[in-house]
Amino acid sequence: MKIKLWGTRGSLASAGPDTVRYGGDTASVQIVGCNGESVVLDAGSGIRAIGPELPAETARVDVLLTHLHMDHIQGLGFFQPLFDPTIEVRVWGPGSTTIDLGRRLTRYLSPPLFPVLLRDLPNVTLHEIDPPRTIMIGELTIRADLITHPGPTLGFRIECHDGTLAYLPDHEPALGVMDFPDSPEWTSGFGLAVDADVLIHDAQYTGEEHKTRVGWGHSTLEHALAFARLAGVKQLVTFHHDPAHSDEMLDEVIADLVDNSKLPFVVTPGRAGLEIDLA
Repeated sequence: MKIKLWGTRGSLASAGPDTVRYGGDTASVQIVGCNGESVVLDAGSGIRAIGPELPAETARVDVLLTHLHMDHIQGLGFFQPLFDPTIEVRVWGPGSTTIDLGRRLTRYLSPPLFPVLLRDLPNVTLHEIDPPRTIMIGELTIRADLITHPGPTLGFRIECHDGTLAYLPDHEPALGVMDFPDSPEWTSGFGLAVDADVLIHDAQYTGEEHKTRVGWGHSTLEHALAFARLAGVKQLVTFHHDPAHSDEMLDEVIADLVDNSKLPFVVTPGRAGLEIDLA
């Protein structure tokens, strides 16, 4: 299984001279499965660059949306395969008790916000995920479950014969916990991340920033490190960087915490263009 990060920012795309190395696009991660399965995690602005990179023979792409906040769907209308009738695009997203996935996505993919209607795309099907649920895409086993973030929000665990990826890009497992982390069975997302080879996890805020943002649905880097330790992962990839954090600031924050912590796993700063091959 091959993993490539295309968008690593949270909340708002922030391209500029201060975000060149980590990237300014919002969340989107490309997965190539053990047998060539093509999966995209989230449709932030980073998804735009994935379309031209797909092999010419691609016949199907599955887009898995963790939730429908704007920074995770704003690139969907610019994903080239949606307009190619020879490619089957399956869009998966969290279910809702009040309104179906199609109508929720149409709020964005319709005028006045977007010129093309979702219903007019040539070969797109929508699939609601009512968690906990396991789906198969080729040889990939994908488990989805709810995690702590405002609105229905999914985390994903993707497994194939060469390894396991856990993807929790918007996650606040420390919410309401006096001494985080608590026991595993009471920790949001633990079942998805336990023993994963790679964990891509929210690390948006500094500790000081989080004090005024409790309940917004995001983690500090300290929370991400504690969660990764609890779950026993082999590699943590930091993700969903705050749009106001420059490359230099992220370097300093990550280096300071990692250098002063005795960690049983590798920490990799999540940068646009980062590639990981689990094989």
